[in-house]
Amino acid sequence: MGVALVTGAGGLIGSEAVRHFAGLGLDVVGVDNDMRGQFFGREASTAWNTRRLVRDLGSRYTHFDLDIRDREGLSSVFKKFGSDISVVIHTAAQPSHDWAVRDPFTDFDVNAVGTLNVLQNVREHCEEAAFIHCSTNKVYGDGVNRLPFEELETRFELAREHPFAGGIPESMSIDQVLHSVFGASKVAADVMVQEYGRYFGMRTAVFRGGTLTGPAHSATELHGYLAYLMRCNMEQRIYKIFGYKGKMVRDSIHSHDVLTAFEAFFRAPRCAAVYNLGGGRRSNSSHLEAFALAESITGLPMRTEYVPEHRVGDHRWWIGSNAAFERDYPAWRQVYDVPMILREIYEANADKWVPGFVS
Repeated sequence: MGVALVTGAGGLIGSEAVRHFAGLGLDVVGVDNDMRGQFFGREASTAWNTRRLVRDLGSRYTHFDLDIRDREGLSSVFKKFGSDISVVIHTAAQPSHDWAVRDPFTDFDVNAVGTLNVLQNVREHCEEAAFIHCSTNKVYGDGVNRLPFEELETRFELAREHPFAGGIPESMSIDQVLHSVFGASKVAADVMVQEYGRYFGMRTAVFRGGTLTGPAHSATELHGYLAYLMRCNMEQRIYKIFGYKGKMVRDSIHSHDVLTAFEAFFRAPRCAAVYNLGGGRRSNSSHLEAFALAESITGLPMRTEYVPEHRVGDHRWWIGSNAAFERDYPAWRQVYDVPMILREIYEANADKWVPGFVS
């Protein structure tokens, strides 16, 4: 079946992609230089996950310790495998609002220019390959926050009669809104992936993810909401709530469900496809609701600190609609919901996320 090339191979979605496509019978090539550890520190490093992939998959997996900003190095990898590459899953990114504003050049170089580097190599060396890009719901900016939310006891919510009550569609405008520096760099990448599909006829898909999560997340405060929340509970750390009274809502999708969607696109690719992909109405929670779920799983109280100022670019509520993807790929089925996700994160980390643990 050829070669699957995965950027950000040590991360949550990247590592799930490596395992998933290896399981389908493809040889997998991974590109990852553990920039997550450089962005967020030791506890966020993905080196442990890369070591596990190399150990578990053996000859089915080839890893390159390479930065996607390195055009010459990236080109050498694509030249090596050439037209044998049948799918590229691009997950490498700088994923944090807060980090981006500290170093906008690096954020843009990784998210926007790095994506262009990967796209151009696909065009030059394996143009028939399916190209799957991990974008983000942050491309919609703070336009989401202008919706008429109701404040309930544990969450913000849209009235049932609102057109977006079932989930926000791709038709929501990304213009004339505040995105955050991170959001802007991801918009640039998102649009470039679409352009390579439309202009060059390449088989590209933009997946605008909600909260992507699972037990392989190297959880840290600046990125990895559900996994970090569970880690704080298990290790009895203080979890900082940034604004909105802890009632901000996120839809959460397990990495397994993300990869089955990616596989569906790989098997029947389109040009310049754009999809929201998240937990939707099946799998969502406010922070307050997730705290209660974590406490019920572990029997430990959440230790929290409230910071009244919300983060720039944060959504007060996000539940995306998967309807467009489900129309194009009706056989896809979402398996996980938030309680299942939290329990799996707990069980996967019960031996190491304990008070006083140092990763």
